[in-house]
Amino acid sequence: MFRYTYNTLVYGREPLSEGIARIAKYGYDGVELVGEPARHDPGEVRRELAKHGVRASSVISVFTPERDVVSTDSAIRRNALDYLRGNVDYAAALGADVVTFTPTACMKITPGTDREREWAWAIETARAIAAYADDHGVRIAVEPWNRYETYLINRMDQAIAFVDEAGSPALGCMADTFHMSLEERDIAAAIRRCGHRLVHVHLADSNRAAPGYGHTDFRPIVQAIADIGYTGWISYELLPAAGDVWGVLSGAGAPEFLDPYTEAAIAHTKKLETELGLV
Repeated sequence: MFRYTYNTLVYGREPLSEGIARIAKYGYDGVELVGEPARHDPGEVRRELAKHGVRASSVISVFTPERDVVSTDSAIRRNALDYLRGNVDYAAALGADVVTFTPTACMKITPGTDREREWAWAIETARAIAAYADDHGVRIAVEPWNRYETYLINRMDQAIAFVDEAGSPALGCMADTFHMSLEERDIAAAIRRCGHRLVHVHLADSNRAAPGYGHTDFRPIVQAIADIGYTGWISYELLPAAGDVWGVLSGAGAPEFLDPYTEAAIAHTKKLETELGLV
């Protein structure tokens, strides 16, 4: 029923070609790519994808202090929009469907000015990038992050309000079950409230490992995703339990995130599909 993809972020500094081969080996339909377009030639990426019979599903945006949509520095806000445009160009060149969007830098947990002003800046950028994405056949997915990584959009109800206010057909909401496990009272209910606005999904367990390795009950979540008629990608953005996530990944300090979790993630969700009678 679902289309499956896996985020290459977890593979650290491993060559992208190796990650694409691994993802294809375990039966995924697509590959989710990191939004650093300058590091990869789209033509080479397309050739690797075609070689292994998978497609580009989505591009995740990495929001640093220099790419902060709601920075009090207008030059940084412009840079954030330019960065997002680059990700849309990258997605379009690869034939990917979705680019992710969060309006603050990752790990920025206090505002630089009043919330109303930051919200207005975020809406302005969202409308601009949604219009650009619409022209390129790409959708923008607004992703709530948990309170330890951001402060402006933490829950699905906030993402829904944001998307509805921005009012673009190219703009939708994203559900990441790791963040939701920290912020939502009922993950499945939040997904049902999102309804037709849902354009992208990340499944990760409560500890951000592969589904089945934590304590999240995915049965009602998968059922809710099916019940709202979701037709987008099911992706897995898994990260190690470490303060220095990137250091662990780059130093190959989390081997379970390679073959073991890549295989286990899709197997877990496909098993649930069968048990729930969705296939």
